[in-house]
Order: sequence, then C-alpha cells, then structure tokens
Amino acid sequence: MKPSARPTKVCPVCRRPFQWRKKWAKVWDEVIYCSERCRRNRKPRSLLLTKRADSAHSASHEKDV
Repeated sequence: MKPSARPTKVCPVCRRPFQWRKKWAKVWDEVIYCSERCRRNRKPRSLLLTKRADSAHSASHEKDV
C-alpha cells in the first residue's frame, strides 16, 4: 500500500493525524490512539463528560446572572 493511500485517523489526545500501520491491519477499527504514550495519557471518558457538563452548567448560569 502506498503511503499516500493509507487511511488516517486523528488521535484524541495529541490531536495529530496518524496513518495505518501494517501491525494494525487486523485491528484498525479498534485503534484509537497514535501511540502507547497517548493511550497512557488519556483521560477517562467519565471525567471528560463531567467536565463538559460542568462547563455547560456554568456557562448557562452566567447568562442568568
């Protein structure tokens, strides 16, 4: 496969694009992070959802004041 024809994804931690690798051929649909380092530094989904909810709540509260 030519490098220009490889599928890409964006890492949710570092926000950088990364390309398909031969070692990921069988599990490409399950690959989320570009590296082991990003996988280790990920934030738990529940923590992210809580922060989003808090920021949305505080933004709506500011409008009321």
